[in-house]
Amino acid sequence: MRSGWRGKPANRGRGPSIPAGYPLRVRLTFLGAAGGVTGSCTLVEGGGARLLVDCGMFQGRAADEALNRRKFSFQPRRLDGVILTHAHVDHSGLLPRLSLEGFRGPILCTPATRDLARLLLFDSARVQEADARDESRRRLRAGMRPVAPIYGADAVDATFRLVRGVPYGQAFDLKGIRAVFQDAGHILGSASVLLEVEGERLCFSGDSGPAGQPIVRDPAPAPLSDLLVLESTY
Repeated sequence: MRSGWRGKPANRGRGPSIPAGYPLRVRLTFLGAAGGVTGSCTLVEGGGARLLVDCGMFQGRAADEALNRRKFSFQPRRLDGVILTHAHVDHSGLLPRLSLEGFRGPILCTPATRDLARLLLFDSARVQEADARDESRRRLRAGMRPVAPIYGADAVDATFRLVRGVPYGQAFDLKGIRAVFQDAGHILGSASVLLEVEGERLCFSGDSGPAGQPIVRDPAPAPLSDLLVLESTY
């Protein structure tokens, strides 16, 4: 495995990037889960394509959750697609906001992730709508402006018109980037993903589960790759 890390430590969800050509021909920018454990999101640029691996919500303290409303550091309309490793909201939770801001490309995940993420994101929208109503009542009583949820159920519904399920082991192509999912053994449908970009092989672990769980299969061994992007929590 080759690596070329020389970024500064992450700060408030904004991680460093691995520059193109050092030593990879692909540029990776870590936009979450860097210096923290939520908000997983990596921008991959190479071979003429720009895609995200995950687009998760920041969770925890108020300061962390405030990051969910910050301006994206990329233009959602210019993305060619999103690869979603699994359904947990810290990996999927900002997909509806991405859609609201103009993203119209495919969102690719396993079929089980597609079904489970739909349930979790509709629940996320309901919680946000209820929290926004409660907070708005308090603010109005204090003479302040009401607040809006980050997204509602309509945005979730629109997002899932873009989602396509791809089984484990079935290679797919996203604007010249070849990819394949393999079982990560974390929750139903969870996957690691191997990308082949510009002749480089990049493996994103997603969240990797332990062996011997009931129902969920053991995680598959990581494939041979030039760079392994590993969720360090695991």
